[in-house]
Formats: sequence, C-alpha cells, structure tokens
Amino acid sequence: ADLIEEQIEKRFDHKNLNVECVEFRNVNPTAENIAIAIYNLLRPHILASLQISVRLYETPRNFVQYPA
Repeated sequence: ADLIEEQIEKRFDHKNLNVECVEFRNVNPTAENIAIAIYNLLRPHILASLQISVRLYETPRNFVQYPA
C-alpha cells in the first residue's frame, strides 16, 4: 500500500481533526501543526539518510513547509 494513503489519508481525510485524531487532542490543528504531524508520521518509514520535508497548501499561494 502507498505510504501516504496508509499513514496520512486514512488517518486525517474527512475527519474532525479536533475530535477524531489523537495527534490534535491537545494541539490546535493549524496548517503548521498538521504539517508537523504528517512529518512525524512519515519520518519513521523513510531512510534516515534521506532528508524529507512536508509542504501543505491551504491555497495555491498559501502554504507551510516543515522543516522550513
């Protein structure tokens, strides 16, 4: 199965993040915090020798990236 689908989409897609997702029980699900959560979920599944970052778009011109 696809890593993104398994680790991210099934966990967050069409969910009330504040209520249904343990990652946001005590953290406001801002774009910045969602990007951090996605990074933390993916990092263990990708070789440590590879650098990764998560870029999350809210609109075509408004996005966040973690780590910056």
